[in-house]
Amino acid sequence: MNLLIKLLISTIVVFVLSYFLPGVHVTDLTGALLVAVVLGLLNTFLKPILVLLTIPVTFFTLGLFLLVINAIIILICDYFIDEFEVVGFLNALLFSILLSIIQSILNKIFVSED
Repeated sequence: MNLLIKLLISTIVVFVLSYFLPGVHVTDLTGALLVAVVLGLLNTFLKPILVLLTIPVTFFTLGLFLLVINAIIILICDYFIDEFEVVGFLNALLFSILLSIIQSILNKIFVSED
């Protein structure tokens, strides 16, 4: 049940952020759902590999390079989903930061930690 709640939160946040950020576009709610699913899969399978490969850079930048990895994940998601468009790296970076912060807050509120 928690997985479905997290997926619903991610879908809504992606859809809402697409209205407020000028460089991020999602065509409809189905596209936002696809973005949430693909981001979840990319964060599960690809992100650990990228983090492992970039340990020296991440250590040297005191962890700030992880923000770049998140933006790259967003751009990869943009490549795979036609209903989702991010214009530029800085928009992807801002989108990933806002998405992470808002998801974190909403998951604390709505998802039980049982």
